[in-house]
Amino acid sequence: MAMLGLRGKSLLALLLACLIALVPAALIGWQVVDSIRTHFGEAFARNTTLLQREKIFAPLSRELALSLRLADSEVTRQWLRDETDVAKRQLFFREAEGYRRDFRDHSYFLISNRTHAYYFNDGKSPHTESARYLLRADKADDSWYFNTLRDTATFNINVNHDSQLNVTKAWINVIVHENGQKVGLAGTGLELTTFLNDFVRSREAGITPMILNRQGAIQAHPDPRLIALNSVSGKGALHGGLQQQLADDQERQALRLAMRQAESRPGEVAMLQATLGGKPQLLALSFIPELGWHVVTAVDLNAARVFDGPWLTPALIALAVLLAALLLGFAWAVEKLVLRPISQLRKSAQAMAAGQYEVALPAERDDEIGELSAAFGVMAHKVRSHTSELEYRVRERTRALEEANREMAAAHKKIGDSIDYASLIQRAMLPDRQLVQALGQKHAVLWRPRDVVGGDFYVYRAGEHTLLFGVVDCAGHGVPGALMTMLAHAAIDQAIVDAGMDDPAGILTRCDRILRGMLREERDGHVLATNMDAGFACVDLQARTVTFAGAKIALYYSDGDDVGELPGARRAIGDKRIGEYQNAQLPLQAGRSFYMTTDGFLDQAGGELGYGFGSSRFADMIRRHARLPLDEQGQAFSATLAEYQGQHAQRDDITMLCFRFD
Repeated sequence: MAMLGLRGKSLLALLLACLIALVPAALIGWQVVDSIRTHFGEAFARNTTLLQREKIFAPLSRELALSLRLADSEVTRQWLRDETDVAKRQLFFREAEGYRRDFRDHSYFLISNRTHAYYFNDGKSPHTESARYLLRADKADDSWYFNTLRDTATFNINVNHDSQLNVTKAWINVIVHENGQKVGLAGTGLELTTFLNDFVRSREAGITPMILNRQGAIQAHPDPRLIALNSVSGKGALHGGLQQQLADDQERQALRLAMRQAESRPGEVAMLQATLGGKPQLLALSFIPELGWHVVTAVDLNAARVFDGPWLTPALIALAVLLAALLLGFAWAVEKLVLRPISQLRKSAQAMAAGQYEVALPAERDDEIGELSAAFGVMAHKVRSHTSELEYRVRERTRALEEANREMAAAHKKIGDSIDYASLIQRAMLPDRQLVQALGQKHAVLWRPRDVVGGDFYVYRAGEHTLLFGVVDCAGHGVPGALMTMLAHAAIDQAIVDAGMDDPAGILTRCDRILRGMLREERDGHVLATNMDAGFACVDLQARTVTFAGAKIALYYSDGDDVGELPGARRAIGDKRIGEYQNAQLPLQAGRSFYMTTDGFLDQAGGELGYGFGSSRFADMIRRHARLPLDEQGQAFSATLAEYQGQHAQRDDITMLCFRFD
């Protein structure tokens, strides 16, 4: 009876403890769900902001580049020096018509600082070589122009309504310089409604994208009433700033801090909590230094579909009920099937420990406890026989292990020989001899697979007056990566034949289709990593241009003073979603070196904290050595990486290709 009472108290205590644990478990579960929602909300806001940044940066950077070329055109500057020259006027408007067709909004403008004449043409109104109107310094609507010439070094982007033309646009204003003097203003504009529809308006509930300038003035917003028109005058941040939408000074201070943080680390996302429209919002900011804009995404976690949540409450209730039922059933089963037999078995074990092997054991049962009881009964008289048998088995097992080790050593040697042969084949695929014979000191290569074989390789093709350089990083390394290079090499050869050497974006697109066609019949292809990063640069020696397109691989270039970058597309070849690849072009200037590298260089761990090498350190390395001969640059890059890596193991295959044409 005493034993039964003890077991009953233990069972009751177990049930009570389980019931008490349900309350904090439910609270903790809800907190976990809330933290998960917040975590996914931050990730959602960060990814949405980065996506918006790319959607805005790509087209606007193109418009800005065209505007800079128009403002820097010798034809433009010659006419501004002498507006009365009819020949120069006609030459300018013929050239400007070409720019107008290329601009997204099919419009351009030019302002002479000497006469303050405003010239404007678009595809809607009839073409004219006459000034639309004259700007006046005492006119408030024209203040943007005089403020731009006074306060801007190169360009600004200003959302403003032109009352003379009766249009509201996001204007790209580029200053025309002549002998260090500001002689005018040129550029284009994006119609505000089209700009908002293309880049800002969101159809998702709870998501509010917007654009701010450095002063916090709203340049684009789904609600056009909140846009700060003519913010270049300096009043936009006061009358149309996001700060005015926040709840208190503490949130405004947090916004300013986040903006400074985003400006110090372009391309990254700064986060803060704020109140907009009386609702708590999660704000994510990313700065575009080329445009001087902050891309901001406000996310209402209660309204945005970060993840479906209506099922959570019923699921938690059902889980709690199920848990309670399981606890009750578990307690009953433990008492009947475990506690009672274990108590009797414990007494038998104590007797066996005392040397009494003839003891009363629990009744025979067809389960684990029954087997344990039977084992106790036969344990004593089998100890001696098992000892001798164990020694015999140990000797036999030792001999078997020695034989297995010999076989394993032989197999390892065969595998090693096969991998060495595969390395020889892979090196034979690389165009080292062609590069040395054709380019000599005009190129340098750093190829360092992590293992004997790897998933990186580089490409070189030569045409009549064009040269194609490429760097490819297949998924994986070692033997799997090396096998992927065989497929990738074949796909790239065919893609070059189909698309032509002078269309790197076409090569990437065609290669993506070929690779998907090769792997579409593979049954398990969806669970294997078969994608690859790639970058191709076509050098036209006759036109003196470099055309580049990349899939997660960028083209860096430097003359020793500055370092530039043409980024690759965000999606790799063979990714789950098909990427879109675009060509970008640079002039082939004397003294300018070009570099392509796989992510093995940038991700290599090193330093005191074991961080990756990183793009900033990579750009600084290029800048310091850009004026050296390319073979010396290659040696310097290898030494720099080795010094930073130190004792850290190589993470991935590393490939870097450099070229320069003086």
